[in-house]
Amino acid sequence: MGSSPAWPNPGSAQSGYVVEDGESRLLLDCGPGVLGRLRAERMKIDAVAITHFHLDHWGDLVPWAWLVAYGPADETARAELWLPPGGIRELDDFADRWGNPKMFEHAFDLHEFDQDAPFEAAGFTMRAQRLVHYTVQSFGFSVRDNHEGRLLAYSGDSAPCDELNELARGADLFLCEATLAAGENDSTPRGHLSADEAIEAADGRLLLTHRPVELAPPEGTQVAHDGLVVDV
Repeated sequence: MGSSPAWPNPGSAQSGYVVEDGESRLLLDCGPGVLGRLRAERMKIDAVAITHFHLDHWGDLVPWAWLVAYGPADETARAELWLPPGGIRELDDFADRWGNPKMFEHAFDLHEFDQDAPFEAAGFTMRAQRLVHYTVQSFGFSVRDNHEGRLLAYSGDSAPCDELNELARGADLFLCEATLAAGENDSTPRGHLSADEAIEAADGRLLLTHRPVELAPPEGTQVAHDGLVVDV
């Protein structure tokens, strides 16, 4: 649904990836522009999982809450919403500052995941892996199809680290951000990857995302774009 980095590529939404198995749909992250694309596709989402609270990964939860509150009757079903530890309090704080207490509680079935325990979302078995992303609490996800056992790994946002390599290990598809140009260092501590660093972390099939259109795609490695459909 969306593949842009923290600043949107022209015509593109920000982070949002639908995983479906023919029976249910799971949305990984929900950045600005994603909800409109979901509505255009008439796509019902059973559960949403958020990697971290940078706006480009969760911002469209806000209009989603308005949709549930005031939108058409056929679009007001409450999806499960899985948040990082402490995430429910984070959303409560946002809602209080905006003068709309409990807006997210009314819109979603709220849960928090634990990085030490698998959890079930939309019929998939998930595990959250804490990763290095500046000083923000941020996670990547492994998502296992319970019917055929296929495994998707999703980086969210991450600097190079051993935990990212662990997340990618054994995945049938590794969906990994690659925001930076080769040799670029965005901060200390770091927050993002170059394409070369994503390739190095991968343990098999790799799909790059969260990448500025100004950066050329690396030879032999696929780069995501909005609307892309991939079989795992």
